[in-house]
Amino acid sequence: MNSRKCAAEAIGTFWLTFAGCGSAVLAAAFPQVGIGLLGVSLAFGLSVVTMAYAIGHISGCHLNPAVTVGLTAGGRFPAADVVSYIAAQVIGAIVAGAVLYVIASGAPGFDPGKGFAANGYGVHSPGQYGLLAGLLVEVVMTGMFLFIIMGSTHGKAPAGFAPLAIGLGLTLVHLVSIPVTNTSVNPARSTGVALFAGGWALGQLWLFWIAPLLGGAAGGVLYRWLSGEQEAMVTGTKPERVEAA
Repeated sequence: MNSRKCAAEAIGTFWLTFAGCGSAVLAAAFPQVGIGLLGVSLAFGLSVVTMAYAIGHISGCHLNPAVTVGLTAGGRFPAADVVSYIAAQVIGAIVAGAVLYVIASGAPGFDPGKGFAANGYGVHSPGQYGLLAGLLVEVVMTGMFLFIIMGSTHGKAPAGFAPLAIGLGLTLVHLVSIPVTNTSVNPARSTGVALFAGGWALGQLWLFWIAPLLGGAAGGVLYRWLSGEQEAMVTGTKPERVEAA
């Protein structure tokens, strides 16, 4: 695996986690000018759009273990590179969590145990949704996210618009599912902040690995079947360079 591709994935996942979770921790409820749920959703979407244009040509800009697994299941990415990509993504997310923790702790009364943009279900769900609801929304949302990625990066799709479609797709995913689980669809993003939230966030982290990975794989397989793709390649595009997020 090319070390530059892994470095690009680490940097890109750092940006997604820092910008997305940072918007929730630092700006969502800021007095009088808080950006709210819509602002946080846009922050996650914009982080993907900006990184897709910045590093899509280097690593494919997965930024997400579920995307890497989904693209592999969909025949777009080599299985031999999955572990190195996921490791880079998790490292980038943890570094982002650490930087965000240092910044956030500069405010009086900061308590990472109150959430720190961590994902949760039950009493730790923003809307108090239970385990089954959290599992279902994460599987479905990640599956549809992969479906969007696979379709927008297909060789027959309009050229140059994939980052916008993917970023808007992630924005929509957050608009729907933040009340249920605070939206993961990305095990790396979940891990990066759960390590600093600690306690319950670490205890519930398993769900935000299992559900997105299952959903990502299902979305990749579904699109591959629907499109009739048989080879691990899109027209004119090598598998490792499929732009995702």
